[in-house]
Amino acid sequence: MTTPPFSSIHPIATDTYRINTGLPDAMPGGFSFNQYLVVDERPLLFHTGPRKLFPLIREQIETVLPLSKLRYVAFSHVESDECGSLAEFLAAAPDARPVCSAVAAMVSVADMVDREPVAMEDGQELDLGRHRLAWQSTPHLPHGWECGYLFDTLTRTLFCGDLFTQPGIGERPLVSEDILAVSEDFRRQMDYFAHSPDTLQMIEKLARLEPRVLACMHGSAWTGDGARMLRRLGAALMMKAAA
Repeated sequence: MTTPPFSSIHPIATDTYRINTGLPDAMPGGFSFNQYLVVDERPLLFHTGPRKLFPLIREQIETVLPLSKLRYVAFSHVESDECGSLAEFLAAAPDARPVCSAVAAMVSVADMVDREPVAMEDGQELDLGRHRLAWQSTPHLPHGWECGYLFDTLTRTLFCGDLFTQPGIGERPLVSEDILAVSEDFRRQMDYFAHSPDTLQMIEKLARLEPRVLACMHGSAWTGDGARMLRRLGAALMMKAAA
């Protein structure tokens, strides 16, 4: 007997909500997909989730605001869990635009949907009203040449995508204990990092932002000294490279 997916929504920072969908049967111990909603004059959703989960995710978002009020649908790179239901969100939000890296806009998104994407360059900011989100280009970190992240300068939240991926159904919205050990255990089983020559340099760039919240795509979001956590990740990857 299979256990169906379930979803929830919780605040993790000022005006910022984590939508979590847990899939108990996706793998032993389960797996989860997160999206993040920033509520402002021009609301933004970071990641869409897979297309088949759109009804569950939509239901959770609409407990906070109508989907039609979205102005931006952003994602780090082109995979189904990051942007699989992009077309569905744009259909429900007629004034929304996709937000992605300039590379993703050029090679994929302009053809995937009939809405002109906001093609972000490194350091470019998106003004939501109170919140300003700065694009951080991170090609191949952890994978995808179009990869990048958003950093909220108000809440110091780094929407860090697949970094710090944790197994399980992600029932805890925000934690402060160590997440590196469990994410590294998971990575060793299924290494999703490209390990490009610029990996450590890009991790250091993110660390210099000094985030206070790491909004992870899989598992719990995390709060604490984000610079230290990122540098610990860099050190762990360096140990693998030296092995």
